[in-house]
Amino acid sequence: MTAGNDYDPQPELFSALLTPHRSLNRTGFIVLMVFLSVVSFATGLAFLLMGAWPVFGFFGLDILVIWWAFRINFRRAAATEEIRITPSELRVRRVSHRGHVVEWVLNPLWVQLDQQTHAEFGIEKLYLVSRGRRVSIASFLGPDEKASFAKALLAALQAAKRGPTYNPVS
Repeated sequence: MTAGNDYDPQPELFSALLTPHRSLNRTGFIVLMVFLSVVSFATGLAFLLMGAWPVFGFFGLDILVIWWAFRINFRRAAATEEIRITPSELRVRRVSHRGHVVEWVLNPLWVQLDQQTHAEFGIEKLYLVSRGRRVSIASFLGPDEKASFAKALLAALQAAKRGPTYNPVS
């Protein structure tokens, strides 16, 4: 007899790692900043040649502000939200862009998915509701993605409520 692991992990019914969308990657950012810098410098040079030399410095400031805004945007892209469902628990783990971790563990038998919808735009908010607690989820997603995500999450919650399926081995 060998010493084995007595821990029998439960099957994972659903797992999703959600991250914010970013339409511009690092290479695109560099290309955009080079382009804006060249246009800004050329425009500033034109003002300098017309004798309006104080304007030249302001064209450098606009590039600095745009760089700073993109820097904040890229830092916020580090946020994640992980949702896992097993037959006995639903775990939501949210990591902010600063690294702060918040985690909720709920019983999937008592969880309901609540949706806040808009007639024109579709699903705006998704909430997990369990025993008076209301946890907002999938805020990174767009309305169509939220609808698809909600459908998959509801299917996993229904599978957890049905319980484990046993396959007798002959």
